[in-house]
Amino acid sequence: MIYVWVTWYAMRRYAAYRIGALSEAVTNTVFGFLRAYILIALWQARPALGGYDVADAVTFCFLTQALIGPVQIFGGMELTERIRTGDVAIDLYRPVDLQGWWLADDLGRAAFALAFRSGPPLLTGLLVFHLSPPGPVTWAAFAVAVALAMLVGFGVRYVAAMCVFWLHDDRGVQALSLVAAMFFSGLLLPLVVFPGLLGVVADHLPWAALIQVPADVFLGKASYFGLHGTAGLLAAYGFQAFWAVVLLAAGRMLTVAARRKLVIHGG
Repeated sequence: MIYVWVTWYAMRRYAAYRIGALSEAVTNTVFGFLRAYILIALWQARPALGGYDVADAVTFCFLTQALIGPVQIFGGMELTERIRTGDVAIDLYRPVDLQGWWLADDLGRAAFALAFRSGPPLLTGLLVFHLSPPGPVTWAAFAVAVALAMLVGFGVRYVAAMCVFWLHDDRGVQALSLVAAMFFSGLLLPLVVFPGLLGVVADHLPWAALIQVPADVFLGKASYFGLHGTAGLLAAYGFQAFWAVVLLAAGRMLTVAARRKLVIHGG
């Protein structure tokens, strides 16, 4: 139950900054409109690009704006600074697992962001552009994809944070992680427009699980490994779950190695 409490208190901690969350939601909505009109111009010049029509492209745009907060495209983790300053030693003294503690904390943050930052951009886009929202079954399928995206997002950022045990500075890792997340998640452009080998590679990287996969589920276009319909949806979930397991396992190995490093150095 300790992890449930950590998640709950993380939500309460972030809820103390509701005005800030509202400001971020407004900012995401404004940038959503700017990006939407750029995509409209692109799809008017190239209709049915990547299998999307204009309505799909606009919906995708506001979906990305809604998911920025929950999957934390921008920014890392508080753990990074605690490692750099040495305060992580306090975390390691706790009678709980380090990775489990920060996962619970991050899920609380993501749940708050989903509740307070995701709704305004998505709902505004659907209303202003007269887009048809999906049915309840699709909403439920989308919720599962978003939950898996949160796990993948945590996995990526946790691995980046743990690298600081050896690098002692997070700026390089965070810069690389940010660029990769922005380019390969679908935040800048849907991955369906990436040509040839670049598109194939981007579709199979973990960052695709953050935005592109949930967006495809929302749009009813989840098609992975040549599968369509329900099979394609399950394949999309499998892709996200695979990267979640891989990244969490990598984080586990780095946690064990980091603890051993501290003990050897007398920390």
